[in-house]
Amino acid sequence: MLPLDAVHSVLDVGVTADRECGFSNFFEMMFPHTDRITAFSNQDASWMSEVWPGIKFVRGDARKMPFADKSFDFVFSSAVIEHVGSRECQLAFLRECFRVARRHVFITTPNRWFPVEMHTGLPFLHWLPVAWHRMIIRAFGYKVLSKEDNLNLLDEGALRGMLEELGVRVFKIKKMRFMGLPSNLLLVVEKGDVR
Repeated sequence: MLPLDAVHSVLDVGVTADRECGFSNFFEMMFPHTDRITAFSNQDASWMSEVWPGIKFVRGDARKMPFADKSFDFVFSSAVIEHVGSRECQLAFLRECFRVARRHVFITTPNRWFPVEMHTGLPFLHWLPVAWHRMIIRAFGYKVLSKEDNLNLLDEGALRGMLEELGVRVFKIKKMRFMGLPSNLLLVVEKGDVR
């Protein structure tokens, strides 16, 4: 979808300190030029430079990043926006991603309307009113995920509403499908489209 060979600087927002899961930090595993990547997280993932030579790691809050405007050709973030907190926090996250990107922004998030909630593996409960969903998953033992600060699911309408509020006029929202149903939303924005 994007001309990655022409990308000279990448910011991966929300890398994980997890070294156990095979799919953790998959972007770093797949992108052929790790010396072009700055990995950013509120977790300590400083070990990444030992695994992928040339990668730079910066620790901080994605809602207020320590980078100048237009610092990176490409800002990438996979399955992070649903973990940054309230809608206002999600807006701040998006605003920062757009601010530090020079050319492209690519953000993924699970689709709230997929029948199985990706983090808990529980079906349909996340379709209930948010307060009910939080109460029930807390009873199932998902205390951390029952808090808005740790899990705030999005659907396409909510994502479009935030983009409109931020003045993003031209964007694409693609849908990844699993068993024919849209499981994940992929937001692609080209800079120049943000007021």
